[in-house]
Amino acid sequence: MHAQENNYAFIDSQNLNLGIQKLGWKLDYQRFRVYLAEKYGVKKAYIFIGFVALNQSLYDHLQEAGFILKFKPTILLKQTAKEKIWFMDNLRNKLEYKKKSTA
Repeated sequence: MHAQENNYAFIDSQNLNLGIQKLGWKLDYQRFRVYLAEKYGVKKAYIFIGFVALNQSLYDHLQEAGFILKFKPTILLKQTAKEKIWFMDNLRNKLEYKKKSTA
């Protein structure tokens, strides 16, 4: 285990889900959250996820596992990988700036 650090994890749920599915695995989110805390000293783990009302039970499960949910707009149009990365980087930067400016 790493020394007590104040690390944050920023996770894109779509990329995580697609990667896990590609490997043929099923992710245990509670164990994954513990792994992040023990292996990398992650204090806060943010999951960026599109909001769909029918997925409320998934959102509840993720929060119970210790993740902080940040809902992103659900886009019906096809988005390029470059656009998605740009969006996520900008969102992360805004969160970091807001955190620093309130400290």
